[in-house]
Amino acid sequence: MLRTSPVDDVSNKAAEAVDFVDRYGPTILAGAIKIVVVLIAAFVLRAVLRKIIDRITIPGKEGKKPGLLKPLRERAPQALGNLVSERREQRARTIGSVLKSIVTILIFGIAFLEIMIVIGLDITPVLTSAGILGVAIGFGAQNLVKDFLSGMFMLLEDQYGVGDVVDLGPSITGTVEAVALRTTTIRDTGGTVWYVRNGEILRVGNSSQGFAVAVVDLPLSYGANLAEATKVLERRVADVAEKEPLKTDITAKPEVLGVEKFTPEGITLRVTVKTRPGRQWAVQRNLRAQLMPALEEAGFTAK
Repeated sequence: MLRTSPVDDVSNKAAEAVDFVDRYGPTILAGAIKIVVVLIAAFVLRAVLRKIIDRITIPGKEGKKPGLLKPLRERAPQALGNLVSERREQRARTIGSVLKSIVTILIFGIAFLEIMIVIGLDITPVLTSAGILGVAIGFGAQNLVKDFLSGMFMLLEDQYGVGDVVDLGPSITGTVEAVALRTTTIRDTGGTVWYVRNGEILRVGNSSQGFAVAVVDLPLSYGANLAEATKVLERRVADVAEKEPLKTDITAKPEVLGVEKFTPEGITLRVTVKTRPGRQWAVQRNLRAQLMPALEEAGFTAK
């Protein structure tokens, strides 16, 4: 048996490497170039589509509001046009965020399949798996489809958006922190975060659309002069509504509705005023703190 010297071994290995490069080098280089081109194309296409989505859903520097995603119906009166415009902008941003996620998934999913083809892998099993997955979703994951469709309709119908104060059912009342196609994230007044499946939301009570109403009930004793008490409230509430901090939150003239109810303890007068969405509670607290002392100064008591 002939032994080869180390020099011969190195020469043989070098010759094999050269032969390998000559035989497979062009193919490997071409494949690498194709993979790089696919990735660059995916990133560029993603950036372009995201830019287009931003132009559609985000106001430009000149202040032009996105008009493509207008509400299906206007819920607010004409006097609240600015609030409607803000609401439309908020909803457009939310839908834009969802569209960006969908675009990213689709583009990189297709890029992954293209890279598999360049490498020489058979994508038939992947496509078959996708078909099986679709059937599984149709029959075994109906709740997922239900959540997805419900999320799409809630976004398109502008039922609520990020920052809205909503009531989605028993014990689920709070501020919307995130809206996705499958779940909605709510933070209640105690700080607890609730993740609610969109398909399980049967009703939505939104306190942040169009306008809100601040309601203040003030107690009076039996025998009080109701006409005089009403005049005191009308003067005081009109004066308070014209001053900060309530002036910017109140959108309509306050109303003293009169007697709301009789109780064993006395009479209750009600004052209402339209406010900006989500500001009704702050207005209620401020009015209560100023109207009750006004009644007491005029000689009216709760007993």
